[in-house]
Amino acid sequence: MRRARSHRRTVARAVAAALLTTVPLAAHTPPATADSVELPAVPAVLAPGKPCTEASGETARDAPWTRQALGLSRSWQLADGHGVTVGVVDTGVGTDIPALSGRVSAVGGARTDCVGRGSFAAGLIAAAPGKGSGVAGVAPAARILAVRGTDTRGNPTAERLGAGIRAAVDGGAKVVYVGRAVPTGKAVLTAAVAYATRHDALVVAPFAPDAMPDDPQTHEPAEPAPWYWPAAAPGVLSVMDYGPDGTRPENAPETTGADLAAPGDAVVSVGPSGSGHFIGSGSSLAAANVAGAAALVRSRHPRMSAAQVSRQLITAAYPAVPPRLDPYAAVTTVLTDRQGATPRPAPAKVPPAASPRPLYRALLISRAGGGAVLLVAAAAVVIPRGRARGWRPAGQEDGAASGS
Repeated sequence: MRRARSHRRTVARAVAAALLTTVPLAAHTPPATADSVELPAVPAVLAPGKPCTEASGETARDAPWTRQALGLSRSWQLADGHGVTVGVVDTGVGTDIPALSGRVSAVGGARTDCVGRGSFAAGLIAAAPGKGSGVAGVAPAARILAVRGTDTRGNPTAERLGAGIRAAVDGGAKVVYVGRAVPTGKAVLTAAVAYATRHDALVVAPFAPDAMPDDPQTHEPAEPAPWYWPAAAPGVLSVMDYGPDGTRPENAPETTGADLAAPGDAVVSVGPSGSGHFIGSGSSLAAANVAGAAALVRSRHPRMSAAQVSRQLITAAYPAVPPRLDPYAAVTTVLTDRQGATPRPAPAKVPPAASPRPLYRALLISRAGGGAVLLVAAAAVVIPRGRARGWRPAGQEDGAASGS
């Protein structure tokens, strides 16, 4: 049986990159050697007449490149997503996936997934590590609430996505992953995101479609739209993808405006059923990794608001354009909204005016002392002279002498 090929690159090349390459976020190191298997590619939309995606018969034994690039082993020592529900608005999520066993609930018909894309994204967010495999989600203890945002073949509309966001919020999701980007539907999707914001739920979405459809006239990829929704709505954390070598695929949509970048090319996850694995590429899958990281932050810091979680992920990310997701830094970095105040010196304490009484007393004493000195000085002059004259008045000394 011939396996499907990825719409971005051949499976063999993608699997080699996914399973043989180990690239740290801040540096590029030579690829590590490991055994590899050929994995089927998960579709985003089923072609007309194509049957539902079946379970994969292949298992990825080694840890994919994303696990080291995101530093998940360190992050799990602090948080694993426990207590957080992530809404997955996509093609649905299968309930027969061992890696998500007991942690998936669904709204309406979203408990089945004919395409497999929603299940794949849910695995990137919350799949638990399996025996004999290194594949795991970013938040392996988080719960998944499946909500359908497409038809059963994977075709989205703005109305379906908007209704899916609201349903996820009403179902208690504090992180809402939207797996599609559409060029129209500004009003309905902006209103849906505003509804999520009022209920303190963070919406995470791809900044653009995974791949541009072919122009029917030129048979070349169509030009991207200037904006995609819900990513362009206020309050959404929009995400761009990159691959094992740090770059994007050649045919990825060339547009700007992403808040964050995350691994999205040649990523490995589960399918709509069974324990086998698939491979996929696209900014929607990068957004799934960011949704998982948001669940880690909300698990670690349950009092943070949705806006604070978004700021935490962006501010703590690895510096780049756009910043690159760093879950470990997001759960450990301490941010504050308070700005430091310029230190001010303590006001000088002016003592009260001194009482004049001590001064008056000092002046009185000094005057008395001065008077006493003058009296003593005068006495020193007058007394000897008075004795010499016999204490007679001045001018009588001569008369007294002549009468004698």
